[in-house]
Amino acid sequence: MVSSKDEGSGKLVVDPIHGDIHLTNRELEVIDTDSFQRLRHLKQLAMSQMAYPNATHTRFAHSIGALAIMARIIDTAKKTHRIRLTRKQEEDIRLAALLHDIGHYPYSHLMERIDDVELTEEQVEGTKGTKQTLDRTGVPYHEHDLVGTFIVTEQSDLIEALGGKRRAKIVANLFGPKRPIESRESLQLSKLVHSSLDMDRLDYLLRDSRATGVPYGQIDINYLLNNLKVSPSGMVGISEKAIPAAEQYLLARFFMYRTVYYHKTTFGMEEVCRQLLRRLRAKGKYGIPKDGKEIQRLVTSKDLGTFTDAYIDRVIQEAINDEDQVVCELATSIKRCRPPQPLMEVNVLRYSQEVNEHRGTIFKLNCKHKLDKLAKDFNIPLKQFILCKTPPLRLEKRGPLVAAEEAMKTNWKEEEELIKVFEKGESEPKSLVDISYSLISKCAGLLFQSFRLYVVFEGEDKDNVIEQLKEKVGDWDKT
Repeated sequence: MVSSKDEGSGKLVVDPIHGDIHLTNRELEVIDTDSFQRLRHLKQLAMSQMAYPNATHTRFAHSIGALAIMARIIDTAKKTHRIRLTRKQEEDIRLAALLHDIGHYPYSHLMERIDDVELTEEQVEGTKGTKQTLDRTGVPYHEHDLVGTFIVTEQSDLIEALGGKRRAKIVANLFGPKRPIESRESLQLSKLVHSSLDMDRLDYLLRDSRATGVPYGQIDINYLLNNLKVSPSGMVGISEKAIPAAEQYLLARFFMYRTVYYHKTTFGMEEVCRQLLRRLRAKGKYGIPKDGKEIQRLVTSKDLGTFTDAYIDRVIQEAINDEDQVVCELATSIKRCRPPQPLMEVNVLRYSQEVNEHRGTIFKLNCKHKLDKLAKDFNIPLKQFILCKTPPLRLEKRGPLVAAEEAMKTNWKEEEELIKVFEKGESEPKSLVDISYSLISKCAGLLFQSFRLYVVFEGEDKDNVIEQLKEKVGDWDKT
């Protein structure tokens, strides 16, 4: 990114995705804070450069791109649908878009999700290793949007740049997990900070697609934004004619996850790092925060600026010389950019309502019963095997077999995040999954998931050992 002065605003930023982005003086002051500048040192795609060498762009660039999209959303909504927003409400929503990722951890979601990690020995039957409890007794790591509210409301540089504590709290509530809003209009527009069709996803799909060189993230953003509508009750949606663009957007998101975010090399390396960090946290080593309370203390202190990707890089460097041989192997794999070797991958596409056994559950059960013996036969520590699965991928979160009314009773937040469509002649929108002729209504109940087994191994005759291991586990997806 490069920038130049512009008399009409605080700064003109030239962005490869959105072109010229005009910043107000207030936004420029926020960007110039040390708290925001930290985002320059957080890679947007964590370790995706292992598979896509150019994927080194940052949360800083993405955050400014999200602001650019929010500015277009506000402009479109005002011009075409007569939404009445005060200047202050517009400024607050723009600032929320700019700051929506301020709470990200080093390597983004990688560190944030340590609490979700299941160590291999915890999954395998018959091992003597007991479940580590040190990192299970405290408060779990907070999600990044909540961490962001801590930073915005407690870091003095951001409070000053935003114009005081009250303003900081209002902005934080727009992107945080609670989000109480002053008016119906700003309430509905704030959903575009957090929803299935929001400025965050609209930017990162385009930006990540460009950086990785894959075509899947290309979306018709102009058509989507130009077809935004707002109902009399304040619900935000798209016009009926934009359904194909919305469907293509959801498909783009689906395939970006399959090919980029859950790429087997990237995901494997990130899982090695997650398991390494969880092991070290359980031992209280190298200054890794033991729980969410320590995370909160760190991000609200003067040490926030150190909480970057370099924070994890330091831990990895120190762990290379740890007395625990498994820790050494995992850390060395990351440091030397030697991804774990994939031994078996089982891909499953099924309806979410199905509870019967499928190839993925069979594979996991076989790993649970057979992996310990395999490790002993090849004299490789069980802890160097990485057994994991990707989070399930859905086109939309709710399947077509669940009625909208029932979904709202059981999970109103999920229902609010679904894309809404204004059918012809209707003043209020309905969820895209409830449009009978939409492709999404037929596919929303499907989910895709990958079950994977890797090994971290750099011993003698490596290639031959890996091939033997692959042959041994090759039928573990069968009964």
